[in-house]
Amino acid sequence: MTTGNPAAEPRAAMGSAAGLKAAWGWRAGCALVWLVLVLFMSGCATPRLPSSDSAADNASFWSGRMAIQVIKEPPESMSASFELQGSAERGDMLLLSPIGTTLARLAWSPDMAQLTQGEKTLESPSLQSLATRLTGTELPIAALFDWLAGRTAEAPGWQVDLSQHTQGRLSAERLSPAPRTVLRIVLDR
Repeated sequence: MTTGNPAAEPRAAMGSAAGLKAAWGWRAGCALVWLVLVLFMSGCATPRLPSSDSAADNASFWSGRMAIQVIKEPPESMSASFELQGSAERGDMLLLSPIGTTLARLAWSPDMAQLTQGEKTLESPSLQSLATRLTGTELPIAALFDWLAGRTAEAPGWQVDLSQHTQGRLSAERLSPAPRTVLRIVLDR
């Protein structure tokens, strides 16, 4: 839509997924993997992650929408639908567009974490280091899996709100150290 205001045109273009990807580049697209935790797009029928041979891994499957907001200058925020299978030690996560196409795939094991977005791959020695590298802030990876399961878990500097977990919602906020970070997740039912 043309507004007649040249300054508004780039913002309009950035409203599309292609515009966001171009504007934020690889780092922000990767951070989307983590900022995929609230105020999510409408649910679409999408294929589940391939099942694992481990019964424990199969029992640890979540899907929904997530958003993350890092309060700094300039602020960063990202959101996406997701499918997550596994644990903090080993697992897979798909980030999906509103129409169900794969935006990125994250896979990790005790030895390595790997993010694939299109033809680009980014590797890191651990899921924690990859998450920090992508988002510019440390996320509570181990505690996050407990929170998804509805269990309280301590994470230094973080406050979690599980009061709406039975409705498929959780939120967490890191107050220290800076930058302040807000994480929201809405699980599919």
